[in-house]
Amino acid sequence: MSFSTWDVDPYDEALLAAPREYYTELRARGPLVWLSRYDLWACGRYEEVKTIFSDWQRFCSSRGVGLTDFKTEAPWRPPSIILEADPPEHQRTRAVMMRTLSSRAVDALSGTFQAEADALIDRLVGKGSFDAVPDLAQAFPLKVFPDAVGLASGERENLLTYAYMVFNALGPDNRIRREAMADAAHVQSWVAERCARSALAPGGFGAAIYAAADAGEISSDEAGLLVRSLLSAGVDTTVAGIGNTLLCLAQHPDQWALLKEDPSLVRNTFEEVLRFTSPVHTFCRTANADTEISGISISEGDKILCVLGAANLDTDHWPEGDTFDIRRTSIGHVALGMGIHACVGRQVARQEAHAILRALIAKVDRVELSGEPVWRPGNSLTTLAALPIELVANRQ
Repeated sequence: MSFSTWDVDPYDEALLAAPREYYTELRARGPLVWLSRYDLWACGRYEEVKTIFSDWQRFCSSRGVGLTDFKTEAPWRPPSIILEADPPEHQRTRAVMMRTLSSRAVDALSGTFQAEADALIDRLVGKGSFDAVPDLAQAFPLKVFPDAVGLASGERENLLTYAYMVFNALGPDNRIRREAMADAAHVQSWVAERCARSALAPGGFGAAIYAAADAGEISSDEAGLLVRSLLSAGVDTTVAGIGNTLLCLAQHPDQWALLKEDPSLVRNTFEEVLRFTSPVHTFCRTANADTEISGISISEGDKILCVLGAANLDTDHWPEGDTFDIRRTSIGHVALGMGIHACVGRQVARQEAHAILRALIAKVDRVELSGEPVWRPGNSLTTLAALPIELVANRQ
């Protein structure tokens, strides 16, 4: 089957800040498109992205989920032993993480998360205009998630810097990546110290991971790397998701009114935000052997840029997919991945977002923009840099 060759730069900053036209054209050009600037495939249709993410034997993660092929190039840090690993190694480490972040463990935090969310919204409601990125979207995850891990307080903003490094390192050596890596040595050292057993409080996710090392399921070094995985992916993606939730509700007052009227739509609302905004917009896979997708031949070693943001808006799969509708059943979106590498911390992120939404429903009459949102484009993660907003209190 013939295929389209395209000279577009998917890492262009203007495109990353406003990617919808790129997503539409990528899907229109075919199931896979050859991006000549980077010598790789790009996939923006839902069915093909789902197939690639669900088939780790043919399309592996162990060769890196960014542009770098770990088989031929050295990664900038030791690879993640869960995200950048395939079975059988992946099964052993993922089993530890899935148990640590089980529904029971996450549900046990719901009361704490809700109390923190209620207190935060109480402080912000009626305050007038404020920047919801540092004051809400960042403030909440930086409090509740490191607490749950067992991380000591102090300098937690380094978690945002580290995650910014991790996600931008997946792209090319562009300005975004170089800026993200500017303080790499200091931040990597800080994170390594916080991943040590001695730095983690008892009773948290970190201690549970080290308990698995004590039981012989993983080594002590692997335990430290799993804690690192928690810290690299457990904050910034949730910050993006909460920020995007606030923006969507402010931009769609009819949907906010529906949510206020029917709080049972909390879960639907966050899933629709994830589908509609795809905070993680791209992840790569590498072909493990000569193969094909939708009749297009792929060679061993080819990188495939899976454009999750495009797949989640594919109107061939999602009727009126370019419309934000919290009544939609968004189950099956790929914003949190799919298959054996689906995000292990997804239930924690959902618990946090649901707590914020419940607090807003209980205390807020209107969510209103008080200025223009500003995006912070990234090579793999797009998040808001600023969100001027006002939370108008319920009428007494």
